[in-house]
Amino acid sequence: MSDDIEALDAYFRMGETIRLGSHTFEADEIKAFARKYDPQPFHVDEKLAEKSVFGRLCASGWHTCAMWMRHNLKHREDTGEMPWTGQGPRPIFGPSPGFEKLRWLKPVYAGDTITFTRRLLAHRALASKPGWRLVTMTCGAEDASGVPVLEFESAVLVRMR
Repeated sequence: MSDDIEALDAYFRMGETIRLGSHTFEADEIKAFARKYDPQPFHVDEKLAEKSVFGRLCASGWHTCAMWMRHNLKHREDTGEMPWTGQGPRPIFGPSPGFEKLRWLKPVYAGDTITFTRRLLAHRALASKPGWRLVTMTCGAEDASGVPVLEFESAVLVRMR
């Protein structure tokens, strides 16, 4: 099994910060998302946003999180699977049981380009679900200057056999 652990570490790129991609948040997109999911004035109206604590139109934090997820999945599709050198079939990513410590560190304003990242920290077998592992990771995003705008801790279930 130690060979499989080493293969998993390599497969998951354990400890490496992976750049998932970037996205520029445009005003029309910010307003459309907000009207549907987070209709606060500073997300849907530029004039009202100017009078808010943010000073101008900014994306909903949920919008930023949704874009993180989009880029996380797209990165997997674009790069294909990492080579699997362990025993048995290649691991398959499953659902997430949740996340913790979500923090929106800085507003994402219209026109900002945000880069999304993840870093896998650990994985362990699940006694309650034989053949599955729980992978934990830190997730984040930063603006074009490298200033963090989003961070959270997440987990994902991975099917091993």
